[in-house]
Amino acid sequence: FTHAYASWEKGTNERHNRMLREFIPKGVTLRPLSYSYLLEVTDTINHRPRKIMGYKTPAERLQEELADLQAA
Repeated sequence: FTHAYASWEKGTNERHNRMLREFIPKGVTLRPLSYSYLLEVTDTINHRPRKIMGYKTPAERLQEELADLQAA
């Protein structure tokens, strides 16, 4: 378990926040951002290779998992 307001205890969450902050600065409200822009941001993030995934992208890993489920 982690403690409220103890961001250092939630490494993965903070890593994702950092990736989002490349596109949406802290303090900026999402309301004026278009849906298509938010889709573009998530698509960009989901197509970045990750060391923890053997330098595959989350999108690639999802497709692999879906293929494995269909084969089972």
